[in-house]
Amino acid sequence: MPPPPVVRAVANVLPPHVADQEQLIAAFRQLWAKQHFNVDRLEDLHRAVKVKSRHLALPLDQYLGLERFSARNDAWIQAGEALGAQAVSEAISRAGLQPQDVDHLFFVTVTGIATPSLDARWMNRLGLRPDVKRTPLFGLGCVAGAAGLARASDALRAFPGQTAVLASVELCSLTLQREDFSVANVIASGLFGDGAAAVVLEGGERAGRAPGLRPRILATRSVFYPDTERVMGWDVVDSGFKVVLSAKVPSLVKAQIRGDVDSFLAAQGFARKDIRHWIAHTGGPKVLLAFEEALELPEAALARSWRSLEEVGNLSSASVLFVLGDLLRSDEPREGDLGVLLAMGPGFCAELLLLQWSA
Repeated sequence: MPPPPVVRAVANVLPPHVADQEQLIAAFRQLWAKQHFNVDRLEDLHRAVKVKSRHLALPLDQYLGLERFSARNDAWIQAGEALGAQAVSEAISRAGLQPQDVDHLFFVTVTGIATPSLDARWMNRLGLRPDVKRTPLFGLGCVAGAAGLARASDALRAFPGQTAVLASVELCSLTLQREDFSVANVIASGLFGDGAAAVVLEGGERAGRAPGLRPRILATRSVFYPDTERVMGWDVVDSGFKVVLSAKVPSLVKAQIRGDVDSFLAAQGFARKDIRHWIAHTGGPKVLLAFEEALELPEAALARSWRSLEEVGNLSSASVLFVLGDLLRSDEPREGDLGVLLAMGPGFCAELLLLQWSA
């Protein structure tokens, strides 16, 4: 058997437009106060998610003009194509490769739709080979960053001499339902931000040619929780994507994740005490607390996830890739270190990856 696939590089890209939480609260106050919404409650919910600022696909004053779903989706295509192309290009460059070296291109999103999908639009823009195997995945939400890594690593186990790129583009601000005054929508308006990420992975046979300490993907696992379809997701309505976000998410995470992680690690001959790095998607304060409590993690274990949540918000599928990129850019990992990358999302489901750093 060839060595397992390796993560060569991660690129995290944010749109240039930035608004702090107080600016956003003021904008929502002006909008929702016209509908006699409880704007004081809005402020409480926004501050409770502990997000200080977010990057936006468009300047803040341009959102009011996007009244139709078609207009918001057109904006998603235009901004998403550019942002995703930047992320993919930067990741390939950081890996020391050329666009012609890419054999597989996986693309994940949940915040817009396009046919041809954005990955097809990157083919000419980035000079990728015409025989690249493209796999666009829609609808996995926050779990898609981890799921995409797992699916890409599956492909490279079958083709260990090849290279794959995973790209995530999430422009959550373009999904906001301004007429939806539900608690779920108010929380989403305070929690989710915009961003893109790309990861370059190489099959085990090819990865041995490049020096440097990198994480190998030793194993992956998918977990689906029956009868949980209404825990998280979208309702597709005339105005676009209406958020479904149950208050049960943190309790479901807390009830399930410990057993899932322990079972996954045991199957590979390890236990939680063997894991040095925890790479968790930034689901929100209650979700991160549920991870910490269920997995009995020390306070510092999810520090990168907490910091990413505070600085840019929950970026849906890109979130866990931002945390992974932050870890890879640090000098913290050592030879032989083990890490668990985990995310949860619509289904309701979880994706788990076991990483090990080696030269």
